[in-house]
Amino acid sequence: MNYRHAYHAGNFADVLKHMVLVALIDALEQKASPFCYIDTHAGRGRYDLRGTEARKTGEADDGFGVLKTASGLPPLLWKWLEIVRASNEGDDSLRFYPGSPWIAAHMMRATDSAQLCELRVDDAGALRQLFHHDARVHVHQRDGYEALNAMIPPKEKRGLVLIDPPFEAQDGEFRQIEKSLKAALAKWPGGIFAVWYPIKMRSHVQPFHRWLTKCGAKRVLAVELLLHPDDSPLRLNGTGMVIVNAPWKLDETLRDSLRLLPKLLGTPGQSEYRLTWLVDENKDDVPANAPHAPHSVRRR
Repeated sequence: MNYRHAYHAGNFADVLKHMVLVALIDALEQKASPFCYIDTHAGRGRYDLRGTEARKTGEADDGFGVLKTASGLPPLLWKWLEIVRASNEGDDSLRFYPGSPWIAAHMMRATDSAQLCELRVDDAGALRQLFHHDARVHVHQRDGYEALNAMIPPKEKRGLVLIDPPFEAQDGEFRQIEKSLKAALAKWPGGIFAVWYPIKMRSHVQPFHRWLTKCGAKRVLAVELLLHPDDSPLRLNGTGMVIVNAPWKLDETLRDSLRLLPKLLGTPGQSEYRLTWLVDENKDDVPANAPHAPHSVRRR
């Protein structure tokens, strides 16, 4: 596996992913009972934006770098930005960008727990060092897909699984996710599962979305940010998250922040967002397992 997230930390895909993650953990914390956070592809946990990898691509400059100086951010984006600031411990230059494990651990309460899976030896070691003082966080150097089956349902009985793979083989990764989700939903039908995916060609994403409409979950929300038309395999045109068993009113929580991202990060005439219920059995006017019309905006 050659993918290293340090080259991409803080880019527009991270912004979307971590904005959704903050909203999901907020939703879990609406109840007093503890929850478990499971990360199948955890990475290093925190990234140095002045490091060699990040400087080589400069991707953070067009994602987090834009938003850190923006004004008038909606509450969700503002909360995400404050979490990023907290990960820098007083460094006003905001040199470091937190990965999903750091964000989750920062938001977790004393009674919550985290299970972090990372296959790379060096990244797993970095995770252990980052959280060596935190008894709530457990790091496992193992394949996240295999570990997931053993970790669910967690003792807390409720929680969130983040599946954020490297997607080195686009179609193959989607099929692996489908296999893992099918098994996970059979063991833990009430768990929340959030899956990140890249968007190059829409034709690569459509079979995954069709599978999700038939996965058996009662609520599946797709959240997408496109900076370019989704018709070229040569670049990352957009990014998406699907949330299986999405919390109530998650779409409303995300909408204001999501509609702002194309305006701040995108190109006029090309960028848009999509907020689509693939499945929502609470909607009386839509048949079960039928996609809803997407809510989209295109910057002009």
